Amino acid sequence: MSRPLILAIETSCDETAVALVHGNDLVTSEVASQTALHQPFGGVVPEAASRSHLAKIKPLLDRTLATAGVAPGAIDAVAATRGPGLLTALLVGLAAGKGLAIGLNRPFIGVNHLEGHLLSPFFDAAAGPVRSVGLVVSGGHTLLVLLEKVGDYRLVGRTVDDAAGEAFDKVARLIGLPYPGGPEIDRLARKGDPTRYRLPRSMPGGSNFQFSFSGLKTAVRYLLPQLSGDFQADLAASFQEAVVDVLVRKTLAAARAHNCEVVGVSGGVSCNSRLRDRMEKACAAAGVTLNLARTDLTTDNAAMIGFAAVQRLQQGLIDDLGVDADPSLPLTVTGNG
Repeated sequence: MSRPLILAIETSCDETAVALVHGNDLVTSEVASQTALHQPFGGVVPEAASRSHLAKIKPLLDRTLATAGVAPGAIDAVAATRGPGLLTALLVGLAAGKGLAIGLNRPFIGVNHLEGHLLSPFFDAAAGPVRSVGLVVSGGHTLLVLLEKVGDYRLVGRTVDDAAGEAFDKVARLIGLPYPGGPEIDRLARKGDPTRYRLPRSMPGGSNFQFSFSGLKTAVRYLLPQLSGDFQADLAASFQEAVVDVLVRKTLAAARAHNCEVVGVSGGVSCNSRLRDRMEKACAAAGVTLNLARTDLTTDNAAMIGFAAVQRLQQGLIDDLGVDADPSLPLTVTGNG
C-alpha cells in the first residue's frame, strides 16, 4: 500500500482534531480549539476537555469527510492517538477510531502523540523521515530523540522538571499575560531587549542533553519585585532568549555527538519566532540540515498522527483493537503494544 488514505484522530489534550492524509499529502485537517474554554482557568481542565471532545468529535469527523469529498468506504485505515496525554481525553478519540475501524472493516493504528510530533518535520520531505536528532518541544514535553528510522527511536535527553512550553505559560502568568502564554511572550518579546536581564541557563555542560526550566522560572519570580516601570517586553525577551539559547545549543550538541547531519524541530513551542530564527542560523553555521515542522503542524493536530500512521502502515505495523490508551506512553513504545 504505497499511498494509503488514512483517517486520523487526535484528542490527547485540549484540541479535538481530525485529518485525512493520503501518503505524504495532507488532504484536509480540522481542529476544534478549546483555548477559550480553558482560558479562565489559566490551564487545561481535564474533565472539561474530555466533555468537549465528546461533543465535537462526531461533527468534526463529518465535516472532515464532507470537506474532502471522501466517502468513508474509500479510507484504507484509521488512526488515533493512544498516548501520552490526558486519559479521559485520549479515550474519546481512541474509542471513536476503533469504532470506525470496526464499522469500516479497516486496519487500526494507535499512534504515539510524540511520534507524531517527531516525524512531522518530514511531512513535506520527498524522502520521508531520515536519520536525525529531533527536538520535540511543547507545553507538556521537551525531548531530544535520536531517530534512526521510523519506529526506532532513542531518547537522548529530556526535561527533568518543567517543559519549555509550561515554563512559557507560567512566566507569562507571572508578568500578567493571558493564557496561553507562549504566543503572548513571543509577541511581546519582539519589542524587548533580550540582554536587559541576566537570567540563568541550566545544565550548560556540552555532553549533558537534559533540560531544566524550573530554575529559570524561579529566577523570574524573584526578579519581579525588584522591577518597576515598563519592564515587561524586556523581561519577556530576556526569558525567551534564555530558553531558546539552551534549546538550540543542546540540540546542535546532540547532533554532533550522534554524527547526525539532520535536525528536526517540532511541537507547539517550535512555532516560536525566535527559536526558529536562532535554530536556522545555528544549523546553517554548523552545516546541518534543518527540518522545521510547518507552523500548522506544530500544535496538536491530527495531520501529524495520520502521517505517522502512514509510515507505520507501510511497514505493516497494525495494532490490535484491544490496544489501550496510555497517558504515560513512552516514545519507545510506538506500535504493536
